[in-house]
Amino acid sequence: MNEGRGTETWDFIQLREHLATYSKTKLVQREVKACSLSRVVEALTNQEEVELRSKIEALGLEVTKVPSKSTKNLDELEIARELDKLSAKLDDVDEMISSAMAADPQVQSLLSGTADVWMPVITATAEERRNFTASLGDDTTEEKVQTSN
Repeated sequence: MNEGRGTETWDFIQLREHLATYSKTKLVQREVKACSLSRVVEALTNQEEVELRSKIEALGLEVTKVPSKSTKNLDELEIARELDKLSAKLDDVDEMISSAMAADPQVQSLLSGTADVWMPVITATAEERRNFTASLGDDTTEEKVQTSN
């Protein structure tokens, strides 16, 4: 299970890198065109377009910013370490739940009785969680309409 997710993550990272390279290439091409256009404008008006150049430079800097640390590129070893950390956290949660269930029959009864509610959320993929959240929003909207009538 983790191997598949690790591969998906790695494929996503590679795809993101390719898209970033492609985007930067396109942005540089646009910036060159914009600079060329500013020179054409300057030649036609016989005036230096300082403001236009500064806006083009500012825009170029804005769109080529380095991503924040949260989106840094991870190599395979770093991804494996992060997955190991997450697995360890899940093991800790599993241990806490198991010990709580063993220590208190009410906890076991409560968790068992509500498993149909919380298990799908825990085991869901990201897409399933988004759909689940969206359906909760729809239910809330329907409840508001029914209570207002």
